[in-house]
Amino acid sequence: MPVRLMRQRRSSFVELHSYDADGTMHYGTAGYLGGGYFITVKHAVAMLDPVKGPGPVSVRLEYRGEEIEAEVADTGDATEEVHSGDWAILRSTRVDLPPLHVDPSFAFDFAAPIFRLGNDYSRGIILSSGYVGARTANGLVTCLVDGHPGVSGGGILNQRGDLVGIPVGRMDGDYRFSFLLPIRAEMLRKVPHHLS
Repeated sequence: MPVRLMRQRRSSFVELHSYDADGTMHYGTAGYLGGGYFITVKHAVAMLDPVKGPGPVSVRLEYRGEEIEAEVADTGDATEEVHSGDWAILRSTRVDLPPLHVDPSFAFDFAAPIFRLGNDYSRGIILSSGYVGARTANGLVTCLVDGHPGVSGGGILNQRGDLVGIPVGRMDGDYRFSFLLPIRAEMLRKVPHHLS
């Protein structure tokens, strides 16, 4: 992927901050789909397990150095992290970010090169590259690409710069072995048709 294209795609991602009732902040990443819609992971913005507490009570996106409010427009059915239903669509004010082109037909063939953009350790959007591993029984894909805290919900891009997946987690204790969720049509069901 040309460096120019990688730099352009970086501007389609924002830092995500969610807040619990006690004010505790959690961080992640969201990718811009256009029209005020963003894609991210469910575990960053909604309750997965009711036993563990109510989950985030507010979600904000960092845009040009300021936080803007966002609301959850749709989520998958995940009840735990690293799950095929661990996705969410956020709606916020329309912003002048370049929207991502989404490609739900990417094959995720073994050893295919991929690129990840995410909010590494809440230090801003950073690029990492790696390779596709294998499909898992639960609908995810393994890959060798950095999975640092904060990158969940970021973007997995193919060599054309299309959004083909989102990072959802990593192997315990191994920041290089990650799990990603391929983009599928169901994830865009609440996004206006002209965007998907």
